[in-house]
Amino acid sequence: MTDDSKTTQVLEPPTAGRSPQAVAVVEPSEALAAGSRTAGNADAMSAAKESLEDYTLRFAPRSYRKWGAGVVATSALGGIAYLADFSIGANIGISYGTVNAIFGIVVAAVVIFATGFPLAYYAARFNIDLDLITRGSGFGYYGSVVTNVIFATFTFIFFALEGSIMAQGLELGLGIPQWLGYAASTLIVIPLVIYGMKALSKLQVWTTPLWLLLMVVPVGYLVISHPDSIGEFFAFTGKSGAEGTNMASVMLAAGVCLSLMAQIAEQIDYLRFMPPKTAENKAAWWRAVILAGPGWVIFGAIKQIVGMFIAIYLIATLDPAASVHANEPVHQFLGVYQEMMPAWLAMTLAVVLVVISQIKINVTNAYSGSLAWTNSFTRITKSYPGRMVFVVVNLVIALVLMEANMFEFLNSILGFYANCAMAWVVTVASDIAINKYLLKISPKVPEFRGGMLYAVNPVGFISMLVSAVASIAVFFGAFGSAVQPYSPIFAVGLALVLPPALAMLTRGKYYLRRSDDGIDLPMFDADGNPSDAKLMCHVTGLEFERPDMVRSAQDGPDGEPQFISSLALSTDKTGELVLPAQQ
Repeated sequence: MTDDSKTTQVLEPPTAGRSPQAVAVVEPSEALAAGSRTAGNADAMSAAKESLEDYTLRFAPRSYRKWGAGVVATSALGGIAYLADFSIGANIGISYGTVNAIFGIVVAAVVIFATGFPLAYYAARFNIDLDLITRGSGFGYYGSVVTNVIFATFTFIFFALEGSIMAQGLELGLGIPQWLGYAASTLIVIPLVIYGMKALSKLQVWTTPLWLLLMVVPVGYLVISHPDSIGEFFAFTGKSGAEGTNMASVMLAAGVCLSLMAQIAEQIDYLRFMPPKTAENKAAWWRAVILAGPGWVIFGAIKQIVGMFIAIYLIATLDPAASVHANEPVHQFLGVYQEMMPAWLAMTLAVVLVVISQIKINVTNAYSGSLAWTNSFTRITKSYPGRMVFVVVNLVIALVLMEANMFEFLNSILGFYANCAMAWVVTVASDIAINKYLLKISPKVPEFRGGMLYAVNPVGFISMLVSAVASIAVFFGAFGSAVQPYSPIFAVGLALVLPPALAMLTRGKYYLRRSDDGIDLPMFDADGNPSDAKLMCHVTGLEFERPDMVRSAQDGPDGEPQFISSLALSTDKTGELVLPAQQ
């Protein structure tokens, strides 16, 4: 350890059986004077200090991942407490009828589970978020920026949707004008997302029991006390009035549900903090990864069907005119609560449920959206303005959507967005499952570090663009109204087959710029988990774990090798620290 007058002590979170570790951080002014830093030093130091809290742009090191598998899974599943599922289920049920809507929900759930599994596994096994997975799964270092924009769009669309639901609840229960409710639902989230994973994990764990109680009890009461409502539910034919199954209606319903495919990225923002997988925790580890990863869609599908069930009950049993508000969760639960208890208590609980649900999901939306924007901005500009800047940016966009009353156009917005989300997620899943494991063209270990990857890999980048553009064209009727409902099939089908086709065509040439990172230390431990060995980054003066480091092109004063973190490389404007490409 160097002299205390020349360093700053940073305590990393302790792991089980291990004391907090002091890491030496060289003061920037001294290091600059010594000539050991580059022009990007200020941004690198800023990014490093902030990311010690939530590892915004980085691999999540073992020293920080102190949560058990159960806590991580509970935190991840807390993020799916959103009420948008109830609105989605109600909307497609009212539009296409119960049978078609249920088939659509099942189709979407199967696709989302199958494509989400390899992504969730990679996040938990290698402790990286979906952007870092995407880089090494066919997109390249800068190619994944476009997918970050797709994901950021998901977060502010669904933030706006949940904010709209909360505003509806505040207006109904407290008489607060919707425009003011939109602002309140936005501002209340900001203090909760400042502290990253530490604060979010506590919030999700503490609020989940009450949320479950408020949601499950009224639905159980409705089924038990009104058993005839089940028959009315399955007999409901929607606006068309046509009985039986219609494939076009099924696919239109599935298209709306598939807009939720990008939710796996938010699940991964939690799963990257999974503990190392060992022989002792193997069962719990896999259970957490499956349930909190692709398994989120099982709970989502149940909520969609419940939302449909309540909406149809309100329309068929209470008042046909209720269809005006039957897609609004606050009205759905208020209608059921009022049959169980006094009106004042029913209203109170309905508002409480809406507020808790909105906060649980929108802290995740704001957090994940800020990560996506920050990643993209830092990579492109080599500057790090701070994650909170993009928390505000994301929330402002969401607020504008709320004020524009996006809730009225829910099906159209989600149906369009689904094509982009499917093109991205299925392309990455295809690269992992087919190119990495079946064809063995793509490197099995996901690479994300600057200098190790090409700027753009055509395998994933072109596959995603082609499948997105083609499916969007189908969605808007470019190939006729008969084909229009089937845009999800085009998005999923093209994104599935194009990555292996392009990987074979290019012979995997554009996956790795370098295969050797210049560090003579193993990347993984005996259990196959990312190593926790630490190396000093000569730019920031901080120690980072082995998987986050590469050798710097700049040797030390005496010709000794120096190392640099992927974080510091992302803010290096000179390019002088990047090792040359390997032939």
